[in-house]
Amino acid sequence: MSYLSQNNNFLDKIGLPSHLVWGYLGVMIFMMGDGLELAWISPYLVDQGLTVQQTAFLTTAYGITIAIGAWFSGVLVEGIGPRKTMMLGVLFYIVGHILFVGLAIPNLNYGLMIPTYAIRGFGYPLFAYAFLVWITYRTPVQQLGKAVGWFWFVFTGGLSVLGAFYSSWSIQLIGHIPTLWTSLLWVIIGAVFAIVINRDTFELKTKAEGEGTSKLRELLNGVTILKREPKVAIAGVVRVINQSSQYAFPLFLPIYLAEYGIETTVWLNIWGTIFISNIAFNLIFGYVGDKMGWRNTVTWFGAVGCGVFTLSLFYAPQIFTGNIVIVAIIGMLWGACIAGFVPLSALTPSLVGDGDKGAAMSILNLGAGLCVFVGPALVALFFDSVGPEGLVWIMGGLYFVAAVMTRFLKLPEQETKKTEKELVEEVQTAP
Repeated sequence: MSYLSQNNNFLDKIGLPSHLVWGYLGVMIFMMGDGLELAWISPYLVDQGLTVQQTAFLTTAYGITIAIGAWFSGVLVEGIGPRKTMMLGVLFYIVGHILFVGLAIPNLNYGLMIPTYAIRGFGYPLFAYAFLVWITYRTPVQQLGKAVGWFWFVFTGGLSVLGAFYSSWSIQLIGHIPTLWTSLLWVIIGAVFAIVINRDTFELKTKAEGEGTSKLRELLNGVTILKREPKVAIAGVVRVINQSSQYAFPLFLPIYLAEYGIETTVWLNIWGTIFISNIAFNLIFGYVGDKMGWRNTVTWFGAVGCGVFTLSLFYAPQIFTGNIVIVAIIGMLWGACIAGFVPLSALTPSLVGDGDKGAAMSILNLGAGLCVFVGPALVALFFDSVGPEGLVWIMGGLYFVAAVMTRFLKLPEQETKKTEKELVEEVQTAP
């Protein structure tokens, strides 16, 4: 018993809520299974006979349901609880995956690929983002920044690192389709850890009769909160800007870098290194946010940092004549600054009362889903007219706009202190 207590104390000291540790492990394993095909499914389907445009549309359909699932995640947690919401995610994933891999891919039935892959897209946001809402409800405020940092560490580590490494080994050993089938095993194992072995309690607050107890009201709360709490809307926009360049860069930056002697294979290695930096700083900025303030961390390290290093990634190959080491270092700094937005997951639910935390997180999660569209949309809309340089300035400019917007995300106690200070100044200056 004493050993368990010491272990729990250690976990809490490093910012990982000990009562939710099995959930964190489950999310990492689930995301590993969910993301094992992301790096290779598009070229694989092209090799099988689909066009690039068809695979792009397939990914777009998948992204649409990710965004919808992300929005529903928070309000569903308040309506039916996190465990049931996460189970819905698991069911969507399993049904969509079996149909996609079992029926659509073997026959290259494109008409079936789109809806089945889209159904599968509801899976991870309902599972992972529901757990993120769980974290925000069940973690003390002074620990929340570190707790969400750990969430993004396991989320990105599973999706972008473990899934890719596992696939590179599994494809060589058993092939593409069998590798896809193994994702079901990892998803189920992750769900068992996060939903069953994780014994943390989450009590839904019941509302008095007349205050609205219908599930529809909870879902509508995910929209009406934008009018009632404008700061939540601002946070949602900042969240969209957060990863916009992450989804835009792969579409044009490798082509631009090739002009300076940095081949695509080299860029892929740089890209992988960037996200090793990113997952490490997901933790670091969780700590930094709790120390120097969530809003300050997002403003200076996240928004301003991303703006500076987004521009630097474009001009470094010109200034340093394609020096790979310099480009990689700048890329790692850019990846680190993307993690500078991590405290936004602690800041946003703290802007509202307990009854609206789920709705606030739904808007933030929707922003996380919409990143998938905004980055490619910027490229599609502006690349031909302004070229890579103009596009980079647009993205950099958006980050600087996000820095200004973040300054408006003041916590209620900060607003109260400001009001009290203004009243004192008025009294002092009164004749």
